[in-house]
Amino acid sequence: MQLETATILEHRDYGAGYRLLRLAAPQIAPQVRPGQFVHVRIPRLEASVLRRPFSVFKAENGELTLLYKSVGHGTSVLAVAAAGETVSLIGPLGNGFPICPDAPVAALVGGGVGIPPLMYLGRHLATVGREVAAFCGARTKGLLPLTVIPSACVDPEGTPSPCVAEFAAHGVSAALCTDDGSAGLRGFVSTAFERWLDAKNLSPGQLIVYSCGPEHMMQAVARICQARGIPCYLALERHMACGMGTCQSCAVKIAADNDRGWAFKLCCTDGPVFDARQVLW
Repeated sequence: MQLETATILEHRDYGAGYRLLRLAAPQIAPQVRPGQFVHVRIPRLEASVLRRPFSVFKAENGELTLLYKSVGHGTSVLAVAAAGETVSLIGPLGNGFPICPDAPVAALVGGGVGIPPLMYLGRHLATVGREVAAFCGARTKGLLPLTVIPSACVDPEGTPSPCVAEFAAHGVSAALCTDDGSAGLRGFVSTAFERWLDAKNLSPGQLIVYSCGPEHMMQAVARICQARGIPCYLALERHMACGMGTCQSCAVKIAADNDRGWAFKLCCTDGPVFDARQVLW
């Protein structure tokens, strides 16, 4: 974990209401693993305003790229920051996704703002030789933070194909799911994931699953994996005042070997990635 002043290299609209922020962060970027996050102090905000946690979309060549939505006062101020300005970063923070050396196949199941960190994970898994399939969901096509290849066929039944540019560039097939049917399967992303599992018919030791997004979606993915004995890891989201375990504001209820059968752990330091079997909803 380091403190670094990072210069904004690029800051632009990415589509679907998202902004892409590319930073020169030569100290932090080389240390970031998929699933970790950085805590950002927004330019122009007074020093008393808390930092904001951001998942990592890409980290390479000394640069850190974040993909975020402007949803409140802090990110609205960040949204108007221009190239050449600086932001203060603390990171990398938290524990990232574990990479299982024995599972040749990986599935990524993401919804909405949970999709960008899975893109980073997908690139990493592809470089270490894994077969990867991604499942991306949102209420409607316009809320998907990704680039659908114009000439690609998006299967309405939710079968993964090389239809998403950010994944296809690394040999990763993707399935799209929307509540209103505007892209891909009409329905839940967990439905497409479960259909794919049935078609692949893999043994539990051949597959590892990673999920990030709305909690109801992750609960469904966790239930599917637990019923089949498939290892599954979830990247949870909580409000984080400090990001380093000091404020205790991001507690997660986790199964524990004690009299109560549970204990609180912190999303920022013990997570944000947790074994799905441990999370008590």
